Amino acid sequence: MNPVVRIVCGVAGLTLQVIVLDAAIRTFLLPRIANVRFSRVVARVVGVFFNKLASSERGYLTRDRILSMFAPIVLLTYQAMWLALSLVAFALGFVAAGMASFSGAFSVSGSSLLTLGTTPAHGGIFSVLQFAEAGVGLTLLALLIAFIPTLYGAFQRRELSVGRLSVRAGIPATPWGVLEIAQSVQSYERLDELWREWEQWFIDVGETHTTLIILNYYRSPNPKQTWIGSAATVLDAAALFNAVIDLKPSPTAGLCIRSGWLTLRRLADYFRIEYPKNVDSNIHVTITREEFDMVLARLERSGVPLVSDREAAWRDFVGWRVNYDAIIEHFYKQFNCPRTDWKLAGIDPLVGPSNIRGTGPSGSYLPD
Repeated sequence: MNPVVRIVCGVAGLTLQVIVLDAAIRTFLLPRIANVRFSRVVARVVGVFFNKLASSERGYLTRDRILSMFAPIVLLTYQAMWLALSLVAFALGFVAAGMASFSGAFSVSGSSLLTLGTTPAHGGIFSVLQFAEAGVGLTLLALLIAFIPTLYGAFQRRELSVGRLSVRAGIPATPWGVLEIAQSVQSYERLDELWREWEQWFIDVGETHTTLIILNYYRSPNPKQTWIGSAATVLDAAALFNAVIDLKPSPTAGLCIRSGWLTLRRLADYFRIEYPKNVDSNIHVTITREEFDMVLARLERSGVPLVSDREAAWRDFVGWRVNYDAIIEHFYKQFNCPRTDWKLAGIDPLVGPSNIRGTGPSGSYLPD
C-alpha cells in the first residue's frame, strides 16, 4: 500500500473516530447543554422522513401515533451511525497499519467491532487495533443501555404532573378549567399547591430537556394531554388567576410563571427560536381580547369571582403572557401539539358545583 495512502487513511480514520466519540459523550454523558452537530444532522434527516409520513392531511391522532416513534428511532439511528462510522474509522486504521487491501480491512474491522472474532488479524499493531475497536463497540452499546433508564426516569417525572393536571383542569386541560374546577369544589387556597408543583416541574424540565434533548420529542401517553399543552395551560391559568380573580394575587403563581418562562427560554435558545428579550405589555400576544372576554364570560357563569375592571385585567394578563407567548406558540408547531383553542370556552359544557352536601352527585351542565 502506498505510504501516502496509508497516512491519509490513518488521519481520516482517527478524525472520524474522534467525531463519533465526541458525539456519543456529549449526547449521552455531558450534563449540560451541548450543541452536537452530528446529532442534529441525524435527527434532522430522520425528522424529514417522519414529517412526510405525518403530513398535515392526516388527522391529529394518526400524526401523533406516527410521531411517537420519532424519538426512539432517532436513538437507534444514533447508535447505528456511530457503529457504522466506527467500523469505517478502524478499517482505515487497519489500512494505515499495513493491511494489504480495503476489503480485508473492513472484514477485520467488522469482526472486531462486534467482537465476533471470525476474521482475526495477526501482528502487534493489528492486535492493538482489534482490542481497541472491540472496546469502542462495547462502550457505544453500553452508553445506550445505560442512557435509557435515565431518559425514561425523566420522562416519567414529566408525565406524572401532566397526568395529575387532568384532575385540576380536565381533558384536554384548559386554563379556565383550572379555575372553574377550583370554584366547583371551593378550593382556591389549594391552587398554591399546583403552582408549587409546576414551578418544580419547570425547573426539572429545564434541566432534563436541555441535557437530554431527545426528551423534547417523546410524546405524552395521552394524545389529548401533551406536555407542551399542559405547560401552556398552567402558565395561562396562573396568569388568569393573578389578573382576573377577585382574590389576593398569589406570589406562588407569579413564581410559577417566572419558572416557566425561564425554562422555555432555555429550550428556545437551544432550538434557536427567536423571542423578545425585553418584553412589555405593548408586544402583541396570540390570545385576542375577544377570546379573553369569552373566557371571562364563562368563568362568570361558573360563579368564579372576577375583578370589576376588565380593561385592567386584560392588561395584567397580557403583561404575564407576553413573557412566554412567542415561545409556547412556536413549540406548538415544532412538536406538533394541538393548540388550546380559547374560543371553545364559549361552547364547552360548564363544570357544575361539587363537593357540596345535600346536592347529590355533580356533573357538567350546558350554559344557558
